[in-house]
Order: sequence, then C-alpha cells, then structure tokens
Amino acid sequence: MKEERQRIAYPIPKTVYEVLRRIETAGRQAYVVGGAVRDILMQKDPSDYDITTSATPSEIMEIFGQEHCHPTGLEHGTVTVVLDGVPMEVTTFRIDGDYQDFRHPDDVVFTRSLEEDVKRRDFTINSLAMDKDGEIVDYCGGIEDIRAKVIRTVGSADRRFGEDALRILRGLRFASETGFRIEEDTAEQIHKQSGSLSLLSAERIWKELTRFLCGENCVKVLREFADVFAVVIPEIRPMFGFEQHNPHHIYDVWEHTLVAMDHTQQDLIPRLTMLLHDIGKPSCFTMDEKGVGHFMGHQKISAEMAETILKRLKSDTATRETVVELVRVHDITLEPRLKIVRRRLAQYGEANLRYLIEIKNADMHAHSELSAYRFAELREFESLLDQTIQMNLCCSYQTLEISGKDLIEIGIEPGQTLGRIKKQLLDEVIDEEIPNEKQALLARASEIAGSVNGSDILQQ
Repeated sequence: MKEERQRIAYPIPKTVYEVLRRIETAGRQAYVVGGAVRDILMQKDPSDYDITTSATPSEIMEIFGQEHCHPTGLEHGTVTVVLDGVPMEVTTFRIDGDYQDFRHPDDVVFTRSLEEDVKRRDFTINSLAMDKDGEIVDYCGGIEDIRAKVIRTVGSADRRFGEDALRILRGLRFASETGFRIEEDTAEQIHKQSGSLSLLSAERIWKELTRFLCGENCVKVLREFADVFAVVIPEIRPMFGFEQHNPHHIYDVWEHTLVAMDHTQQDLIPRLTMLLHDIGKPSCFTMDEKGVGHFMGHQKISAEMAETILKRLKSDTATRETVVELVRVHDITLEPRLKIVRRRLAQYGEANLRYLIEIKNADMHAHSELSAYRFAELREFESLLDQTIQMNLCCSYQTLEISGKDLIEIGIEPGQTLGRIKKQLLDEVIDEEIPNEKQALLARASEIAGSVNGSDILQQ
C-alpha cells in the first residue's frame, strides 16, 4: 500500500499538542494515532487521544519527569503522561509477536518505525497517525476507506481476527456506529471465525456489545451478522425464521425484534429490552384449532431468560434489573385514563414508565395494521403522563403529605401495619377518594386502623 499524506486544520487540544511538541523537541517522532484521527477525518470531536512515539518508555519518563509519568503498561511500551491534570497514554512504536491467548501478544519488540507500528493495528480506519501540525500519515489505506465508508482489516483478515477475537465485535461495533460497509473478505472472516468469540471474557463482550447496541446502524448489522451474535447470545438462534402464525404479526420473531429495535432511540435500555423482549416466544408457542399461534406467558419466560443472559454477560445490576422488569411488563396495558397513569407512575416511576411507552411504541411498529389503533391511545397516555408530572399530582409515597413518622405519632405501630396503611392511603389518593392533605390523611389513617373492618383492610 502506497503511503499517503494529508494535511488538515484541526485545533488539537493544547495539552496533547504540548506532549507531541516536547517529544519532537527531544529528537523523537510523536503522533496522535488511531480512533482520534479517524474521528477528526469524519468531522467528529475525539473523546480521547492516544499518542504513539519512537521514544522508548524510559526516554518518555526522562522527557517529562517522574512526577508527570505513570508506568501503566511498560511491558507493552505504554506510559501515561499527565499534564495539567489531563492523562494521555503514550506508547512506543512496536511490533507484536504471536497471540497464543487470542488477546495479548506473547511479546512485543520496540521499533523506531511508524509504518511497522501501524501495520499491526486492527482496521485501516484506525491505523492513521497525525503530527502536531495536522499532517496525517497513512500507510494502510485508511484515508481512502474513510472516504469510501468501508471497514477493512489491516493486512490479512484471517490473521487479524486470529490474533484477537474481540476485533470481530469491534468491527461490527464500528459498522453500527459509522454506518460503514464491512469489506467482503473482512465480513467473510467475521462469519468464519465467529466461534472464537466464545473464548472471550464476559466483561470484554459486554463492553463492546453495549456500545454496538447504541449505534445508529445496529439493526442493519444485527440482521446481516445474526449468526455472529448468536455465538455471544445463543438464546436468540431459535428466533431466526420462527413464524408467529398470528394476524397481529407480519414478521417472524427475529425480524419482529429487529424492526422493533429500529424504532427505539440510541439508548442501551430500550435497545437491549427490545432485543430480549420476545426471546422466550419459541419455547412457549402453541397453535389453536384455527391455526392461530399463541405465546402464553412469554413475557415471564422472556424476563427470566433476559436475567440469565445479562448475569452471564456480567451486566451492571442497574441495567439488568431495569431491562428484566421492562421485558416482564412490555405487554402491560397503558389505558389512557388519569387514574391509570397515576397508578403506573406509582408502580414504575417516571423514568421506567417513559421507557415503557417507548418500548410499546416500538413493539407496535413491528405488528400488523390490526394494532395501529393503539398508537393514538399511547400518545394520549403520554400526554396524561406529562400533565401528571407538570401538575405534580401525588403518585408516590414521597409526594404524600404525611410520612411514617406522622403515622407513628398518632399511635400506629411501626412495621407491616404502618406500611399497609400508607399503601392504602396512596391508593385512595390516586383514586381521588381522599385529598392529599395532611389532616385528611391522618383522619383516614386513624379510621382504617381503628375501624371494625380495619383488620380486614390491613390484611389485604
């Protein structure tokens, strides 16, 4: 591949510029490398900057002084330099040895050649280097691939993916985020070597998967590389081509899932929820005497499967609990009545109820026209939710005008009895049977606790 150079005007942050300048002043080469250069060429602001240099780690520590250097990865030639409180990874040009563990090179050899360094990298669009003056150096065709919107491995795709299987997910993630086409040989090797994903740790898979799902083009990539993702989440495989035989559905279970995902925002929670919301359908399918398919209890089964999958992938607890709950209730009715809105708000909280609205909207977009009438109901429900929030109507214990302490002061014993009375009060406020006023609530609490039928109410 012929070397290409291109000079651009881009305001490199002053701390990054200063690191490059000091290394050059010391007689060594230094470049911003990788994703930052790719983003700059795509007219995006990089989130961070990595620096590659001909200087060895010991030379870097001599240039910047021990007080500014942290030897965070000396075995791979990396020193973290901190200037003005900003940490930057500075890594020596290197050549990687073999990858026996499919993750790390067995050994690395430092080199003074930028060309040798970039030719060990994963994809051409990540192999670009830029000096402090904005000159981009390209030995691998990355500039042209960015122009053509192509994702291609540096050198042999067979070798690159054989070195580190995570590069398979990285390539798919880049396609999801950028909308770039995956070059034919690269795509072929992704399919061919997808089995090696089973060798990766759950933590590495989860990190890439979450970023992939938030990409604008994730559905397109999922559709084309479904077999690859089935290695990571084998539970999706029975969904492929599984016909629903139901007049409310025009897609098989997998295509329904993809169409629904395509109608969510680029947010992990709704994307992951829609990926998993019908994952239990194939296991509970029945067909009646009229030839109509049913999936009784698929919500509960899907939620249980989602929890198993997310635990296996080492998802963070908050994401797992939110997604599992949303999968469990994704078919719940959101009737557009104020009392129902307030009850749902009390049940799920505003954030999750907003997600539930989005999820139901996406789900209906993947149904037949028989479900179209529900869009108007959902819009009306959301409008009532907005009104409820704007009017600050009571929908939670926090917005009740009494506290547990108030109830204790009128003689109600702490514990289950107090909790049940609070729940009864909240229900009656939401149903507009009593006003959310302290004296009215206290009077009603005393009535519940002291009435002849109070024990019956408290046992409910």
